Amino acid sequence: MSGFTQASIQDIAKALGVSPSTVSRALKNHPDISEKTCKMVQEYAQKVHYRPNVFALGLKQRRSMTIGIIIPEIIHHFFSSVLSGIEDMAYGKGYRVMICQSNENHIREVINMQALLDHRVDGLIVSVSKSTLDFSHFKKAGDQQVPVVFFDRTCDEIDSDRVVTNDFEGARMVVSHLIKRGCRNILHLAGPQHLNVGRERYNGYVQALRDAGIKPKSNLVIKCDTPSKVEYRRSIILSRAPGIDGVFAVNDFSAAAVMRLLQENGFDIPGNIAVAGFGDDPLASMVRPALTTVEQRGYDMGRESARLLINRLDGNAKKEFQTRIFPAFLKVRESA
Repeated sequence: MSGFTQASIQDIAKALGVSPSTVSRALKNHPDISEKTCKMVQEYAQKVHYRPNVFALGLKQRRSMTIGIIIPEIIHHFFSSVLSGIEDMAYGKGYRVMICQSNENHIREVINMQALLDHRVDGLIVSVSKSTLDFSHFKKAGDQQVPVVFFDRTCDEIDSDRVVTNDFEGARMVVSHLIKRGCRNILHLAGPQHLNVGRERYNGYVQALRDAGIKPKSNLVIKCDTPSKVEYRRSIILSRAPGIDGVFAVNDFSAAAVMRLLQENGFDIPGNIAVAGFGDDPLASMVRPALTTVEQRGYDMGRESARLLINRLDGNAKKEFQTRIFPAFLKVRESA
């Protein structure tokens, strides 16, 4: 067979002179089919590029064989890495994916959720938007018996499987590193505290200070988790700058932005102020000086998210929901 014609089980059966049921069972290595026949069928199927009819299989199993994904932003290296991991695992297990991005907008997240449910996805993998405070749309998925796995930014109000980085320990490690190199007055550019990632990274920052006998100061914490917010709060940051010797930003984008702001205003990094971020985005190794940060394993988190969901869809998951915590790794570079 050639061209764009999709070989079917019936085509293979006709070509080999066996029944379609024999082909079907041989492709699955059924014990009733001889090893010789299984090999013959499988080699021919590979030769004609046979692929299972996923749509027909889904109808038979009353499943769409499709996983819905909602992420805040595709352009971020972390989220695109997670997507790669999800896709590799999902396609390897016979599932397709539908990807939506919320653009950090709660209303768009709700619309995305409904669209995926309308398309009869079998399950969902979600990282919550920054602006989401009402989680009733996720409860709707549960009401429809559609399992959800949350990754990175999770939802405490929904019982589900979860995949996260050890944000607390990662923040504690990087701030402890700043302290070991002599920093005592460390500014924290914090993320939203209603999100687990912002809250855990702030808590790790506070714990590192307390471990070193340094009293946390409220005036050294600024809610500032994007480059645009760094620019918006530039006067506040610059007013604090003469009294600080370190900065820990909740992500690499804010870290790079504050580093540039400080450099443009005469501060040497790391001579006057050491700067560290979180995430190990490719940007971290491109800025000068290269940014000390915390590495996240986005690809591995994506694979694990898909594995947990598919196990639950296939009936192979434990009844109790699981939280998979990936370790964080300190990446020391020139900025701190």
